[in-house]
Amino acid sequence: MRVIKLYVLLIIITLISCDVNVSHDYSIHISKTNEYLNNGNIIDLVINNPTNNTLTDLIFSIDNVKISPNYVLNNELGVNTIKASFKVNDENFIIQKNIIIYSATKPKLYTYKIINEFDHDINSYTQGLEFDDDFNLYEGTGQYGFSTLKKVDFKTGKVLNKIILDKSYFGEGITIIDDKIFQLTWKEKVGFVYNKNDFNLIKSFSYENSLEGWGLCNDGEKLYKSDGTEKIWVLDPVNLNELYNFSVVTDNKIIKKINELEWYEGKIYANTYQFNKEVGLIIDPKSGKVEGVIDFNGLKTKVKQHSKLDVLNGIAYNKQRKTFFVTGKNWNKLFEIKILENQ
Repeated sequence: MRVIKLYVLLIIITLISCDVNVSHDYSIHISKTNEYLNNGNIIDLVINNPTNNTLTDLIFSIDNVKISPNYVLNNELGVNTIKASFKVNDENFIIQKNIIIYSATKPKLYTYKIINEFDHDINSYTQGLEFDDDFNLYEGTGQYGFSTLKKVDFKTGKVLNKIILDKSYFGEGITIIDDKIFQLTWKEKVGFVYNKNDFNLIKSFSYENSLEGWGLCNDGEKLYKSDGTEKIWVLDPVNLNELYNFSVVTDNKIIKKINELEWYEGKIYANTYQFNKEVGLIIDPKSGKVEGVIDFNGLKTKVKQHSKLDVLNGIAYNKQRKTFFVTGKNWNKLFEIKILENQ
């Protein structure tokens, strides 16, 4: 019996060996002048061909768009896939290589100035924060069994309206367009749309290709959604379809774990949950490049220190007061601030 099994195994190995594609003999070599590839850089593409076989019908492409072997990088920032297709003795080969394209500009550095401090519910695990056009403050909170959507008088901390999500949902970011509030959930791959006036549920929607629900903002026409990766997804606010995405990068880093989002003057202001827990980003939504880094260092030390105290999260712009409001998960204070460029 063991002899039969061994014989069958040898046959399987032989069949697999005969079917092996030898494309591993070839690879794409990229000549570059900088340590980091930036938009505008020129790259030279060649095929490493250790067997010196004759290659014919060679075509290079980047994210399935044909390019020349001498190519000026102008694709979306982040991870891009370069492919090469060619023939050797009429046999077709396709090989590929991933590259990372970074921003060509270094982010500006910003700091903050506290204008006011207000009471904030220390039990709120803040996930989303936003003012409507009437300057009412809305907040979405997380944690299973404790996730909420609420309307708050920011001056007093009084809750004016509130709903509690089902215990199976972990609430995440929120945003408001006209009379609708959009709220994400974390891993459940579902979001909700409410009537802003009474918090009645209008509908729910499912995520498509985005992995999770983190932050949410809008430009009045489209929604912008972070999912815990380096990607921000752009959604149609009517049918909630994911239209496209872009990656958030600096001049030398891909930024993952983009958290709460806020739209201000054509840019996305974002909290992060990564390299520095008290850092905010200013992101160009057309390209994904980080144009500014806001150092919020020291803000967390100004709130009550306790065992459930967590990171900075929650950023909202008040058009009437022309200031930002920021808080954090289980913080007992809401800060009104000005964001200032470092001199």
